[in-house]
Amino acid sequence: MDQTLVDRMRTYLDAGLAMDVEALDALYDPAFENVRCDEEGLTVTLTKDMFMSRFRALREQGVSVGESVDDATFLITSTYGEYGSIVVHRVKDGLPVLYTFVWQRAPHGGWGTLLREFTYEKDISHLVRLMEAATS
Repeated sequence: MDQTLVDRMRTYLDAGLAMDVEALDALYDPAFENVRCDEEGLTVTLTKDMFMSRFRALREQGVSVGESVDDATFLITSTYGEYGSIVVHRVKDGLPVLYTFVWQRAPHGGWGTLLREFTYEKDISHLVRLMEAATS
């Protein structure tokens, strides 16, 4: 287990919990994408701009994305060249969610920005409907 990836994930999770939009903006790579899928095979891809708009709106409303990150379990890490992945297990609304985060190394060393997030949830039909409504 690469502890530097675990530490970077903790930084990211803590920034999200604190609704630190500036820190999140710096952590997400400009090319960041979150690919979400569910057990029915539905998929949605979200961009950095979509994520940041949502975080800003929630912060303006005084709403947080959660109360704790204590449920996060870091299952495995893998490094390959300039990239590293970490698989994270969490529980959302009583259901397990699996994430794979892909980090890019910073030019000065260490882990820089979050390039990809692959999320597997039980059901993302609500998100698919929201995306369809937003584009129609």
